[in-house]
Amino acid sequence: MLTIGYIGNGKSTNRYHLPFVMQRENIKVKTIYQRNPKNEKWDRIEGVKYTSNLDELLNDKEIQLIVVCTRHDSHYEYAKLVLGHNKHCLVEKPFMETSEESKEIFELAKSKGLIVQAYQNRRFDSDFLTVQKVIQDGKLGDLLELEMHFDYYRPEIPESVERFVPSESYLYGHGCHTLDQVISYFGKPDSISYDVRQLLGDGRMNDYFDLDLYYGTLKVSVKSSYFRIKERPSFVVYGKKGCFVKQTKDRQEEHLKQFYMPDNDDFGIDKEQHYGILTYIDEEGTVHEEKVKSVNGDYGRVYDDLYQAIINGKEKTITDEQTLLQMEILETGVKSLK
Repeated sequence: MLTIGYIGNGKSTNRYHLPFVMQRENIKVKTIYQRNPKNEKWDRIEGVKYTSNLDELLNDKEIQLIVVCTRHDSHYEYAKLVLGHNKHCLVEKPFMETSEESKEIFELAKSKGLIVQAYQNRRFDSDFLTVQKVIQDGKLGDLLELEMHFDYYRPEIPESVERFVPSESYLYGHGCHTLDQVISYFGKPDSISYDVRQLLGDGRMNDYFDLDLYYGTLKVSVKSSYFRIKERPSFVVYGKKGCFVKQTKDRQEEHLKQFYMPDNDDFGIDKEQHYGILTYIDEEGTVHEEKVKSVNGDYGRVYDDLYQAIINGKEKTITDEQTLLQMEILETGVKSLK
């Protein structure tokens, strides 16, 4: 049994973590720390202890892993505290505010023989897993180009921000999803082209980004905007022999926002109308077009991997090197903005 606790009792903990953890019989949630119980907005979970005394959580000898689900500007201090109390640590994303902070935290964990890791749950998105399956099937031939989009129409968000803060940029907030997917599958790129903008002008929030990552002849484009009234396809993949278009995103977040939880058998699962379309030409020159059944996603697989690493000593799936590379890309992308 892996016994865990949480720092933070807000949306992140209750929407993106607990619904998946509570499905796992080999993980026990013992304690949740909430700084201000007067702001409690989520139903309490039976059998879980709630406290506003952080030391009670940090000094509990039964708790092996503490999950930091707070604002990104507190991740560094909380991670240091957790590791300083000899607990393993899982940190929401973006992992830290800088790559230097990230290096320090990873080195501290290593010196203590502990595990610290970013919560890169989007690695286990259905659309991303389906794209991997299509690539591995080989019908696309040699890959030439992959586009991934994470679009919204939420102009009120950048319009409400009057100053630019690098770690509160759109690139940090959403590039941490898509860049991790690219790095996890393709590794470190040969080079990167950055187009990171403030569509509302200097001194305002970064609300658009378009990064091209080059791997030999393959170009991977990561694009997002707050001003897309109609979303672009989630994924478009081109190879020498075909293409694959996945129009819709993974549905786990959609269901969670509706409070439709993972204990439902069809949670997060695509229906046929959500399936991607594969078009390819075979060796006889015949063109085929077919729907590809989506691979089921599961954010909780982050916890499965951590369980194996902490309890059974297996290697982490989400590595320090991958997270450091992501942090360096995020920093580089916003460094010229003011």
